[in-house]
Amino acid sequence: MCRHLAYLGPEEPLDRLLVEPAHSLYRQSWAPRRQRYGTVNADGFGVGWYAPADPQPARYRRAGPIWADQSFADLARVVRAGALLAAVRDATLAGADAEAAAAPFAAGRWLFSHNGAIPGWPQAMASLVPLLPPVDLLSMEARTDSAFVWALTLHRLRSGTAPGPALAETVLQVAEAAPTARLNLLLTDGETIAATAWGDSLWYLSEPGQRTVVASEPYDDDPRWREVPDRTLLIASRRGVTLSPVENPVEAPASSPSLHSVRAGAPPSPKEPCT
Repeated sequence: MCRHLAYLGPEEPLDRLLVEPAHSLYRQSWAPRRQRYGTVNADGFGVGWYAPADPQPARYRRAGPIWADQSFADLARVVRAGALLAAVRDATLAGADAEAAAAPFAAGRWLFSHNGAIPGWPQAMASLVPLLPPVDLLSMEARTDSAFVWALTLHRLRSGTAPGPALAETVLQVAEAAPTARLNLLLTDGETIAATAWGDSLWYLSEPGQRTVVASEPYDDDPRWREVPDRTLLIASRRGVTLSPVENPVEAPASSPSLHSVRAGAPPSPKEPCT
């Protein structure tokens, strides 16, 4: 997929976050403003959200474009959530694994998406396969680079690694094997958001104590949106946002918007669509 968004804040109908804004994720499926690779995100979509008193999220995913799904329009109008992760997809191989390849991927309380691509997939990742237990490989939801990156991340989470370092370590490991990979990752458990900017755009909007939105691009023209420098790890909660270099991640409570030693690097330059 090529555009994604995570939200933490007061309960809102899904359509108020994903459809109604002037430059919403819904509109980004055919008219993104800041997408560096690909132009139309019509190869699937998904949204995962957290219901009150239930730590395990629900998901709705489809293989086709979000604008063609009338059921989603009804669902988004009536379902409310205070935490969600949603994505629209531009596939390297259109139709591969159908809706199983559409983010968000899920396990337990976690939701995950990948905006990017790994050139040379799957051969480029052959050296990392032995790092995963066979059961993790066999239980991958799809046969895509995004699903493999999720398997690497989930293995770290299950081993006790905190969300920020889990993303940072995965990005550095994959980038070492595939130096031109684009690895904008997004992870939430309904209470915090972790994300990486590595080769494509990433923005956040934070109203400390109220709401935090992390997205591939702003969904409106609110001047409070801030762009995340490339090769940066973001950790967010409803209280605020913390940024640090992927190479030296900071895993700390986000009490207020802050920037910790961010180093902007030159983005990788592959031209493939996202997966």
